[in-house]
Amino acid sequence: MPHSSRDRESATQLAAPSVGRTIVPAAEPRVGEAVGRWALRVAAWGALAFLIIPILVVIPLSFNAEPFFSFTPGMLRLDPDAYSTKWYDAVFESSIWLMAIRNSLVIGLCSTAIATVLGTVAALGLASPDMPWRRPISALLLAPMIVPLIIVAAGMFFFFTRLNLVATFPGVIIAHAVLGVPFVILTVTATLSGFDRSLYHAGLNLGASPIRTFVDVVVPVIRPGVISGALLAFVTSFDEVVLVLFLAGPEQTTIPRRMFSGLREQINPSILAVATLLILMSICLLLVLEFLRRRSDRIRAGK
Repeated sequence: MPHSSRDRESATQLAAPSVGRTIVPAAEPRVGEAVGRWALRVAAWGALAFLIIPILVVIPLSFNAEPFFSFTPGMLRLDPDAYSTKWYDAVFESSIWLMAIRNSLVIGLCSTAIATVLGTVAALGLASPDMPWRRPISALLLAPMIVPLIIVAAGMFFFFTRLNLVATFPGVIIAHAVLGVPFVILTVTATLSGFDRSLYHAGLNLGASPIRTFVDVVVPVIRPGVISGALLAFVTSFDEVVLVLFLAGPEQTTIPRRMFSGLREQINPSILAVATLLILMSICLLLVLEFLRRRSDRIRAGK
């Protein structure tokens, strides 16, 4: 049917260039939005200061020349004689502290090795689309991270008592490994989220064995997640005190338990020196984790 004159006029107006029309610039940000952004920044920096400042205060107190847990007038005047490293010397000259450091390293490294292997295998299984009951199994494996630690410790105590594992190194190592497995599962699963499984099948089609394909194709992808999970598992074991109070004996005293006992029995600034060393270790581990995160992002981006 022929178009009406009104339709032709409308089409002509749509097709004609917009001559003489003024382009209205985008509205500038309102004052309220700018104030909201600044308020958000101030709140974020305030929360960061609230969390960090109490930790940083420990560092200068660990150099106090006096056996006090507070700043002396000499420290406030920045008097060099008010500062000393004698509490660090006391830590490394004390057989009790050296035993606690040795136990923490042994328990941490052994439990990390067990948690890394078990967590990696579990993450690979949970990442498979053919895995049945994935959600219930995943919830069960992540339960030690969710259930209150005091409940986990009490349950392990009654269970390990029947197995004669209380007040033994194997018992503490197994308990810490249980706590470290969820961290490895989460980090490895995160690295496998963007993994292209066709690469694995392509390796098999080219004649490589499953083990060789896994080592050459899958391991480079999950390596950052495995290392990150291992570091988190080690930090969890190194910092754990509740399970140690329930399961460890005098021979299995770790650094956190020694610090806990020192605060209850004998207040000594050596605790502050150990706390400073732990802070430095945590900072180093955080830097390593950030490096691994960026490396994992580059691998995903194919760079």
